[in-house]
Amino acid sequence: MAAPAPYLAIAEALRERIAGGELAPGTRLPSVAELGREYGVSPSVGARAYSVLAQDGLVISRHGAGHYVRGPEPAELLVRRHRRLSEDSPFAQGAAEQGTEGTWRHESVTAAADARTAARLDVAEGDPVMRTEYVYLANGEPVQLATSWEPMAVTGQSMIVLPEAGPYAGVGVAARMRVIGIEVGEPVERVRARGATRAEAQQLGTNPTAPVLAIERTYYDQATGQPVETADIVMRGDRWVAIYGQAPRV
Repeated sequence: MAAPAPYLAIAEALRERIAGGELAPGTRLPSVAELGREYGVSPSVGARAYSVLAQDGLVISRHGAGHYVRGPEPAELLVRRHRRLSEDSPFAQGAAEQGTEGTWRHESVTAAADARTAARLDVAEGDPVMRTEYVYLANGEPVQLATSWEPMAVTGQSMIVLPEAGPYAGVGVAARMRVIGIEVGEPVERVRARGATRAEAQQLGTNPTAPVLAIERTYYDQATGQPVETADIVMRGDRWVAIYGQAPRV
């Protein structure tokens, strides 16, 4: 019987050490270069071994930080609800109500609308938009990503042009748009389940193909029907449950 491929043999050796408790949850594993030296193979072989273990749910890859033994999944779920439009910081407020500290990282840049974004915002392809990338964290753990686009024709000459700068930084879309006299209603959302991409998995600290909720969200000016913000939201499927509607109070 032929010997297993080197990457499979390395993966099996690490699997046994994890199962036996020698490598505890959260342990940082050797780099692919260190793994290569230990087993006398190229770093690419070590990378393939880690890929096998990641697909099996035993190892996670953290972008720029290496590979780690996957810990037990948290039992608690974060609940996502449609929130009242008057509320600020919907993510932080919702997290606080569940006993979790909600924070986020962000980066805003001006960009030209591609065909997909232009269609969602009802602007011409190439029109200027403000694009903001978000990583949302619950108690320091990444649980959600978002990319938001706003037409510069709507916000470009106002103090809310940068969503995370100025006196209205960190508030929700509805509260920011109200500053410039725009009332938005409930957003239109298109929700589907899929597997995380490799880039999403690295940012969220999970494995490629792990389940996520992918949401396309658009806010509209209620007076004109013009889209004023659209966003792609990606939520870890193992951390979130979405609840819609409200039971009657009797």
